[in-house]
Amino acid sequence: MKNFALISLLFLPNLSLFAQKKEPQPIYQDKAFLQDYSIKYYWPKGSQTTIIAAYSDRNKDIKVLSNEGLFLPRDGQFLYPGSFSADKRYRTQAPKKVQVLSTLENQFLLADDKAVFSQAWAGSIYSKHELPAVKMLAAGGMSTFLLSDGNSIHLLENGKTTVKTTLGSDRILEIRFHTPSGSFFVLGTGSLAQLNTVTKSLITLVKGSNFQSFDVSGNQVMIGSSAGYREFDLATKSWKGDLHSKVPVSDIQVLRHVGGKWWFGTNNGAFSLRKDGKYEYYQGERWLPGNEVKHIAAGPQNSVLISTNAGLSQICFKAMSLYDKATFFEEQVRARHIRNGFNASLSGMDHGDISTGYLSDSDNDGLWTSMYLGGEIFRYAVTKEKDALENIRECLDGMERLYTINQIPGFPSRSFERSGFMNQLSDPERWQHASDPEWDWKATTSSDEVIGHIFAFGALAELVDEPNLRKRSIVLIDTLMSHIIKNNWYLIDYNGKPTTWGRWNPEYVNGFPTNIGDRKLNSSNIMAMLQTAYRFTKKPIYKQKAFELMEKHGYFTNLMRPIKQIGMANPDGDPLAKNLSDGWNHSDDEMYFVGYWGLYRYAFNDTLKAAYKKAIIDHWEAERPEKDGAWNIFTALTGTKQFDLDEAAWYLREHPLDLVDWAIQNSHRKDIELLPANFRDQTTKEVLPPDERPIQRHNGNMFHLDRNGGNGTSEHSAGDIWLLPYWLGRYLGVISAPIGK
Repeated sequence: MKNFALISLLFLPNLSLFAQKKEPQPIYQDKAFLQDYSIKYYWPKGSQTTIIAAYSDRNKDIKVLSNEGLFLPRDGQFLYPGSFSADKRYRTQAPKKVQVLSTLENQFLLADDKAVFSQAWAGSIYSKHELPAVKMLAAGGMSTFLLSDGNSIHLLENGKTTVKTTLGSDRILEIRFHTPSGSFFVLGTGSLAQLNTVTKSLITLVKGSNFQSFDVSGNQVMIGSSAGYREFDLATKSWKGDLHSKVPVSDIQVLRHVGGKWWFGTNNGAFSLRKDGKYEYYQGERWLPGNEVKHIAAGPQNSVLISTNAGLSQICFKAMSLYDKATFFEEQVRARHIRNGFNASLSGMDHGDISTGYLSDSDNDGLWTSMYLGGEIFRYAVTKEKDALENIRECLDGMERLYTINQIPGFPSRSFERSGFMNQLSDPERWQHASDPEWDWKATTSSDEVIGHIFAFGALAELVDEPNLRKRSIVLIDTLMSHIIKNNWYLIDYNGKPTTWGRWNPEYVNGFPTNIGDRKLNSSNIMAMLQTAYRFTKKPIYKQKAFELMEKHGYFTNLMRPIKQIGMANPDGDPLAKNLSDGWNHSDDEMYFVGYWGLYRYAFNDTLKAAYKKAIIDHWEAERPEKDGAWNIFTALTGTKQFDLDEAAWYLREHPLDLVDWAIQNSHRKDIELLPANFRDQTTKEVLPPDERPIQRHNGNMFHLDRNGGNGTSEHSAGDIWLLPYWLGRYLGVISAPIGK
């Protein structure tokens, strides 16, 4: 039975049954934050060279001590890894068998088999010692040094050895000087001791087991072991708190206090301790040449030097606003990710070498380009920058040609490319020859392409004040929607048959059980598409057809169905329904939210707009754990205050600058709470930051922990991943212009 009350309300123009007093939305104040990125230096392939330590000095030089001598890192830049060259700056140093590298007062300090020396201070430091196999060196001043070979401890004062002692049977691991107390600390595998330089006494402070590394800051002593780390308080001479074992990797082999933070090195990456007690994990070649950490030290300009089995990483921290980051990503897209006007990935790379990649086609050239185009439209609406307008024009050229390169009126191709390369393109069986022998085009277009097109064309028609571009976008909307209506709510391919996923026909949509996602999704998308078409063409047929679908075929009920009702199909049900519901489809989420622009913004009346708002927020509530920047910002479109602005800003801040698809591993971590298998495939209680998980688009599962294989073979474009949510946030006014610029 028809719900005539509902239907009548749907036809009422500008009548709101849900009239509420509008409250201002929160605004993220775009102040500078510290953006981290890595500069990597690799040993040549097959090299047996191993780093022992790496330090920097007050001149911002970096010096590396290896098993083959002293080296200097060279030519390293972000995304352009550097290498090493032998340190030949001091010819007279070459004959010396340097065994230890350290620093004193931010100058390099060295030890060979005979003496402690430095090239700084006019070479005045030269103190002979009695440990021919010295492995450790700590300086208590210009003339006071503690040395160890792993068994013995020698205190060297004014060129004389004043103390010779041991930790008994305990093997010595590390030594440190503690300025506040004027004493040295010595770590063994089972003890921590303090050497008083005045009394010359060595006192054991604490005993334990499986100690591996330590450092001192103020009254804090952090000791890393094979089972985690623990804090020792010098003021009370006692342990403070329990063992910290719920860390990314508990086997802590290196521990240092650098730049006001505690850093930990393991055989599977490095991590630092945040102020909130959580950890920032640096694993994989996004951050490190190798995952076996050998040494950690302060680097130049507040960076951190992490020595690994495969080379050196300099983790840099640069003050950036979100606007600065947007500028960086705009350049990334323009430099390496525009193919025939499309927003494309760089593929076929040799181990992260961006000079070796090629611009690849994809099934969704139109969708990814629509999202980048949308970002540039919002950028232009905010800034009126000529560069943004030119980017819009180029993208529209590519999108427009998707419709003209094939001979099917109103049918959008998936992609196009020059002829003669079909077998080298993705899914070669989907490609067709164009009438122009120079070109081929890709068929089988799906609904995710279509909703992306309508979103971008609608936003362009509304927000870009260039008459020709606006007219072209409206023509494309009308052309596409005319094709769909003419063909009974189907996309009709070159073979005269509907494509697999280009289907909005009621028989198809309502043929699914009510708990199957496509029933709700396709109803939501087609309403957004018809509303957009009516808004800009003013052709009555689009409004008429929309209400027909809502009144006769229940599309309004479909799209308003609560998202929590979407789930698995009946095991003995339709095979397609089971295929569509074997798990949560994150591509569906992308289609929903991109479509919400036309669904909400171009609603026929206020009653519908209020209902759509309810549906959007209901969907967003299910997506909140993912903390996706785009979904939060698209939800802000409704005017709601509750759209997790902080989480959206967190997504934008924490997203890495490096968009290469490096292999990533997180499933081994002990600081994350794993969840049982579930329909949405949410693997952990809390989603990891974007810079710790695999690079992926918004249609991926943000809870994926690992990425294996294909290490460094492609680079994603920031166009759809980052620029869209940022510029949409700027346009909606929930992200401010940069503060202090």
